[in-house]
Amino acid sequence: MRTLVTFAGLALIGAMIFTIVSFTATPAEQPVAAANPVTETLQERLKRLPGDYRSWAELGSQYVDQARVTGDPSYYAKAEGALDTAAKLKADDDAVLTGRAALAAGRHEFSDAVRLAEQAIEANPYGAAAHGVLADAKTQLGDLRGAERAVTKMLDLRPGVAAFARASYAAELRGDQDGARTYLEHAHRDAWLPPDLAYARYYLGELALHSGDLATAQDWYAKALQAYPAYTPALAGQARAAALGGRLTEALGLYERVVERLPLPQYLIEQGETRLKTGQQADWTLLKAQRTLFEAAGVRDDLTWAEFEADHGDPARAVRHARTEYERNPNLVAADALAWALYKAGKPDEALPYAKKATSTGWRNPLLSYHRAKIEQALGRPARVDPAFDPALSALARFS
Repeated sequence: MRTLVTFAGLALIGAMIFTIVSFTATPAEQPVAAANPVTETLQERLKRLPGDYRSWAELGSQYVDQARVTGDPSYYAKAEGALDTAAKLKADDDAVLTGRAALAAGRHEFSDAVRLAEQAIEANPYGAAAHGVLADAKTQLGDLRGAERAVTKMLDLRPGVAAFARASYAAELRGDQDGARTYLEHAHRDAWLPPDLAYARYYLGELALHSGDLATAQDWYAKALQAYPAYTPALAGQARAAALGGRLTEALGLYERVVERLPLPQYLIEQGETRLKTGQQADWTLLKAQRTLFEAAGVRDDLTWAEFEADHGDPARAVRHARTEYERNPNLVAADALAWALYKAGKPDEALPYAKKATSTGWRNPLLSYHRAKIEQALGRPARVDPAFDPALSALARFS
């Protein structure tokens, strides 16, 4: 599922220089001081003021962001340390609770994320960030109505890139492509920092890609990289568009750059499928190493391994992963993963109810449609498979 996180100033976060601005001048001197602010890192501030629980919470939250941006799960342990310190100082502070909720969501502990986000909202009903985490976690738990309520509240409190992006995804999940595009256009108009511009343009590209408009998708990905050349998802988008457009050599060159920058499991699987499409062998060594790293960092991701095993490994193992994921997070994508795993394990009759759930909201997802059609065909039911869909590149059809 889409990672619904936008953060102003990701370029600074990427450098791991967390700065704050302090003004020590008197009111009469403030205009001069404002022109020459004194900056210090959060780490420096915390050495000076170790009891500043809000700065500890901010540091923890930024480590969570960094884990998502870099794909390095070791930042989750750093985040946990900072947030534990913040909680010892003031456990009921809304910023501390929101940071802990974001960490839980990053580790795919979505029930914990809901609990902590709701506590943060109780402490401060006007905290837009907590409503955003709540929306993300409820989406992953399959509570789409609850997620939409949280998104609506976030839009009321702080309409901006983060809120518009979540509203776009909510619209997309209910099959409203025009609404999803409109919200992303709002996000694009509201964005001014390069990372936020890149984020909005990338997801406009994703909407175009999954509707089959490769040219428009390619254009948005290029514009995303113009805004922020370090934005790896847009480079991955270009690789995806090239592969789906039949330019496999170009796609493999792009994927090499993508995984050098950000070896996320999704990108490694896409790269492997593109290699298989060209007749080469896929090397899953790095993918398996990443799996070990994520597990060691406390990240539970049965979804990825259910999808991978169903398409490239052991269907029985895929079913086990998919059942575990669905029991914890009964969302649309988990339902699809369980349906496909059961189908690949030779159980289309058991698969169909989950395939129906995965496609029950009107979400126009080509991968989910393909899976349901194949399951229905296996049961002797009339079903049309989109001839434009390439099952050899199924990972490229997953929404990132």
